[in-house]
Amino acid sequence: MAEQNDSKWALILGASSGFGAASSLALAHKGFNIVGVHLDRRATVENAERIAAEIQKLNRQALFFNLNAADPERRSEVIEACSRCALPDGGKGVRVMLHSLAFGTLKAYIAAGGTIRQNDMNMTLDVMAHSLVYWTQDLFAAGLLQKGAKVFAMTSAGGHRVWPTYGAVSAAKAALESHVRQLAVELAPLGI
Repeated sequence: MAEQNDSKWALILGASSGFGAASSLALAHKGFNIVGVHLDRRATVENAERIAAEIQKLNRQALFFNLNAADPERRSEVIEACSRCALPDGGKGVRVMLHSLAFGTLKAYIAAGGTIRQNDMNMTLDVMAHSLVYWTQDLFAAGLLQKGAKVFAMTSAGGHRVWPTYGAVSAAKAALESHVRQLAVELAPLGI
């Protein structure tokens, strides 16, 4: 399908469920084409397919990628696809990016039955926090975040509250909020 000059594109990280799925549909209703990134196994991929089909029923494009959003090589594949869709013929790039990734380890720091390990902690923070920075950097470097674009990230009360076994996710949410503040300071002067 040929891209139109006035087409709007949104990139949703975590597009197959929860806030990511709801945001994908809401933005499609507002005229956005959706690039959705999700990580689903065979048992849950049907929901991603359902979301993509609903977007297409609205006469919007739905490009969905079932991959690890924290993998730099796979991120590059999605960025290239975004460039092919959202930049040709005077396109304005990705107008909205939503980081709604929820993949982390829920283990106690100190427990007799097994505790969180360094790899678990690093993976949780990388996926649920640091990946926001890397996606934003790559979108910007590719010319996909232009004046007027908006970057959003989903946090939770866990960023400042304590719940049993929520330590790594809580740390990730606190880091995510910090990353959002820093990105805002750096991107606001550019109109993003």
